[in-house]
Amino acid sequence: MIRPSASMLPANTSLKTVNSTDDRPEAESLLPSVGLLALDRQYAGLREEIRMAIERVCDSGRFILGPDVHELECELARALRVPHVISCASGSDALLLALLALGIKVGDEVILPSYTFFATASAVTRLGAVPIFADIDPITYLIDPADVERKISQRTRAIMPVHLFGRTANMDALLPIARAAGLPVVEDAAQSILSTWHGNCSGALGDVGCFSFYPTKNLGGIGDGGFLTTTRDDIAASLKLLRVHGMEPRYYHQVVGINSRLDSIQAAVLRVKLPHLNDWTTARQSNAARYMELFSQYDLEHHVVVPGDEPRGRHVWNQFVIRVSDGRRDALRAHLTKCNVGTEIYYPVPLHLQKCFEPLGWRTGDLPATERAADETLALPIFPELEPAEQRTVVGRIAEFFGTPTPRRSTADATGSASAAQATNGPHFLRRMKAVGRADDVRC
Repeated sequence: MIRPSASMLPANTSLKTVNSTDDRPEAESLLPSVGLLALDRQYAGLREEIRMAIERVCDSGRFILGPDVHELECELARALRVPHVISCASGSDALLLALLALGIKVGDEVILPSYTFFATASAVTRLGAVPIFADIDPITYLIDPADVERKISQRTRAIMPVHLFGRTANMDALLPIARAAGLPVVEDAAQSILSTWHGNCSGALGDVGCFSFYPTKNLGGIGDGGFLTTTRDDIAASLKLLRVHGMEPRYYHQVVGINSRLDSIQAAVLRVKLPHLNDWTTARQSNAARYMELFSQYDLEHHVVVPGDEPRGRHVWNQFVIRVSDGRRDALRAHLTKCNVGTEIYYPVPLHLQKCFEPLGWRTGDLPATERAADETLALPIFPELEPAEQRTVVGRIAEFFGTPTPRRSTADATGSASAAQATNGPHFLRRMKAVGRADDVRC
């Protein structure tokens, strides 16, 4: 008998329905593979619009900071409800530009989490400043405000919380700490576009927000790109100057900046995608809710810690990261790899223990919650086009590993749909899309 693959099934179709023999073992209803990502599924539904947008830019001959760049900045500003959006060449450059605009210099200290992508710390060190690593909350994996407060010194010049995995950092605690110390807050929001905190979008909470258009992000381009947000007119003016070598007017340089301009082709593609972002985000929320229900059905609570939602704002689920204790994370990942289920470890080596930061003197044990997360966490597929049958396969394979392969009767699809209907609290003007395809292997 030919077994149906995930891409052959319409959304919300259960393989248990396709395989009508109800008394077969649960494992027989699992798919042969599930990719961590499926970027081509998204592209499939937008192919003609994207091609037309690229052709429009090519016909115009305006490839750098052209009209599409300006229009994208305006559209993002409306979507995020911020007065200023300044695009740039990458999310890494966004972090660097933010620190440049704030005047961070050699010897200054910037407090940031160790449990994050390398770019957060590298932006600090490229300016000759010193990253001061703070520990994380063991439940949310976000920077611990109490540890931030402990590590403020006379040399501290900024605080850089990371809105990790799509969840906004605890700004209720961080902002008062920053204000009391007279410190600016730089939000690393690379993974959190459209996340909110008490109704306000990430990137509009601190002094400046930094976002990435890397292809795996919730709003991803077809290459590198990024942007910054700010509510401050002075920072906006500085950022616009710094991204073009500090040049204004042409060939007159007021300051030393960098070359970090968003390509018009990237902007044109992102303008096609932006109207779909809210629906894609809602799909991610639905997938997260379905995972939670599935893990409960398989009685995996004693083996796996599943991430929770954020009651104070919108969690946009760039990643769905579980925790596996007792040293079994790597063995579980090996089992899933053998079953062709895509996973990733974000991040296996905390920044404070990276070789390049050895001269700073950090040692194992300095940040216990961070180090434990690096040893125990594992990211599962969560992309918007992920099918219920694929999610059942992911959790079913995990259940196989832990010896609990038989679930209770499924209510995951209904729970996910209800969650999606309740979760839409972002901009209301955005549209819906449909796409199918195979998995991609891009990482960040």
